[in-house]
Amino acid sequence: MKRAANDEMASRFARVKIFLCDVDGVLTDCTVMSGSGRQEFKRFNIQDGMGLRLLRESGIPVGWISNRPSVATARRAKELRIDFLWQGTGRKVDAIEAILKQAKLDWADACFVSDDVNDLPVLLRVGLPIAVANAVAEVRAVSHYVTRASGGEGAVREVAERLLKAQGRWTELIRKLKEG
Repeated sequence: MKRAANDEMASRFARVKIFLCDVDGVLTDCTVMSGSGRQEFKRFNIQDGMGLRLLRESGIPVGWISNRPSVATARRAKELRIDFLWQGTGRKVDAIEAILKQAKLDWADACFVSDDVNDLPVLLRVGLPIAVANAVAEVRAVSHYVTRASGGEGAVREVAERLLKAQGRWTELIRKLKEG
């Protein structure tokens, strides 16, 4: 029974064609530090960044969707060359619909990583809904996979590696990195 469940999970990861995620609480540890004026600081995990880079290098587009506009988020997205960045006050479902249309993909092709209830409408539509370890109970309940790592502590890297391994791309990426 456990083997069948593992095979089904690997199959779900293998079908993903676009990686999408929330920002605060997924790519960060839920902490926002505000300075004087409009200055803001966020802590992003470097290994998460490498995981996102590996996804992009293997041909899987990456998108960040946040209801909280942030200069720090935009700066980090630019550094990592994130394919799609949406920061707005509208519905995330509408933002993702536009991203999927632009990428010529469907909801079933997408995974979405989340930590909180405002993402439930998205999680109920994507092919692979994922919760970080410290996500609220409602998000974990509708997710097909819950990471071992918490948001901002390697959860995105964990998902990236699972995707790449399920799609048979991991070994080749590591070989290329070893060659320099």
